[in-house]
Amino acid sequence: MESSKRFILAFGLSALILIGFNFLVPQKAHKPEAAPPPAPASVVANQSPAVTTPMASPAVAEAAQDDHKEHRLAVRSPDVQGSFNLRGARLDDLELTRYRETIAHDSPLVRLLDKAGSKMPTYLVLGWQNGEGDKTRVPDEQSLWQVDGGQEALTPEQPVTLYWDNGANVRFIIHLAQDRHYMVTVRQEVENHSGQPVSLYPFQRIQRDYLPQNTGSLTEFEGLVSVMENDLTRNGYKDIRGDAGKPNHVSWEATSKGGWGGITDKYWLAAIGADSALPVRLQESYLPQSGSYRATFTPQEPMVIQDGARLGQGSYLFAGAKEPGLLRYYGRKLGLPRFDDSIDFGWSAFSYLNKPILFVLHWLYIHIGNFGLALMALTLLVKIVLFPLASKAAQSSARMRLVAPKVTEIRQKYKDDPVTMNQKVMALYKEEQINPVGGCLPMLIQAPIFFCLYKMLNLSIDERHAPFFGWIKDLSVPDPTNLFNLFGLLPFDPTHIFSFLHLSVWGAALGITFWLLQKHSMIQMDPAQARIMQFMPLVYVFVMSSFPAGLLVYYTWNNVLTFLQQHYIERRTALPVPLMKLGGRALRKRFGKKNEP
Repeated sequence: MESSKRFILAFGLSALILIGFNFLVPQKAHKPEAAPPPAPASVVANQSPAVTTPMASPAVAEAAQDDHKEHRLAVRSPDVQGSFNLRGARLDDLELTRYRETIAHDSPLVRLLDKAGSKMPTYLVLGWQNGEGDKTRVPDEQSLWQVDGGQEALTPEQPVTLYWDNGANVRFIIHLAQDRHYMVTVRQEVENHSGQPVSLYPFQRIQRDYLPQNTGSLTEFEGLVSVMENDLTRNGYKDIRGDAGKPNHVSWEATSKGGWGGITDKYWLAAIGADSALPVRLQESYLPQSGSYRATFTPQEPMVIQDGARLGQGSYLFAGAKEPGLLRYYGRKLGLPRFDDSIDFGWSAFSYLNKPILFVLHWLYIHIGNFGLALMALTLLVKIVLFPLASKAAQSSARMRLVAPKVTEIRQKYKDDPVTMNQKVMALYKEEQINPVGGCLPMLIQAPIFFCLYKMLNLSIDERHAPFFGWIKDLSVPDPTNLFNLFGLLPFDPTHIFSFLHLSVWGAALGITFWLLQKHSMIQMDPAQARIMQFMPLVYVFVMSSFPAGLLVYYTWNNVLTFLQQHYIERRTALPVPLMKLGGRALRKRFGKKNEP
């Protein structure tokens, strides 16, 4: 009876967890090549004069900007396409060439960056601020930058240099180098021939002028993320808005030597990486009047450029997909600490499991070529690794079931004397070599591993738009089939009436495997409890049919492996001799004659 109560409690908790996830969780591989050119040192030590082209006169500088029209420099690489806005020096037009919005072949490419005033404006801005007491005219959002050499595109084979003259013999210069993936190496320089020193702060800023529809969940973070002094910080949109009343609307700031920060979505990231040799300050802010979320990098001390000198600093701009291997590659080659932690690996304790799980899943996907099969292979590997724990748990459960009648007898006999009852029960456990928590501890160890696998499956960009077999064209969305419209034969969607009216093919398969596991585990249950528990598979089916198809494949396959594993353990595991004497007949029936003493 006691074991039956524990079984009912376990199933009830499982159902609550699944239902909770249903509400809390919202509904390609390539080999990196050589790193982009290393960012230059933060400040040039010797301030020697540089030989450059003549400065433009104030009249020419003003005439170049009086049309206020957009002028753009094309940006092209195998993985991105778009343009750099020369009006204001901002990267505000970028699409990812290997990712589309839907699985349709003619679907629009994923647009990661878009200009101010668009439906979802997100962009990266390069500029300068004056140091204390400095009156130098600096470029602003209306300044029109010129392309040195008249180049028309920024490509991996063709870096670009931009310049802007302030009309007072100070030239601002931006060097851009695009790699073949998602990273742009930047160097911002100032050339001073004004006759006096100038004090300036170069800055890089990521700005988002809207609140995304999806702002994160229990298993995925979306918002502002950074690593400063090797410390990972995540500030959600709500957190940033809540502190917007601070001076200059700065909600959070940190200083570090090097580091990175930006805005992350579930699959995409726009981030700034600082030169690892440069002491920098990162400020995250929210501007209520425009609804803008900002992450801004500046050096901790201004650059002081003497007359006749030219100084600069380097940085990186990343805008692309959160592909785990590529993020690790950039972090290692460019000195961006914990750059792969832009993927939400969860709490520190879980991240040590989440990272290897995600990278093994990614490796299997690369070599197998089908994400669903890679997931099944990973689940099998996890089962093999955890087999000793599962075997120990099965042995402990079998022992507990066999001594259950004697335990019940002791409890009935000494029900009025709890101390003696506990002593007798513990003596029985000791005599039969049983650890009362032996079946629980292995399960407690396994539970975090399977939760981590669930979390990484939910975040893996490899699963996005990944087909499986048959009608499953995208493992990241629910199985589209539904019994209640005869699997698509009837032209209506029952879920528009009631959301729970979704019984898919994979949902039904999941229910069958749950039923098999339940039937296998309810051997010691009394008939009344067994009839109640027979409805649990139906609960799982209706709750989980709306989960992504990849999760249903994982749970169904995991249940099949669990059933086979339990059957194998019970047929092959030998139990200690004292226990066999206690329950020999039951043991022979359950474990076979080969286990007789």
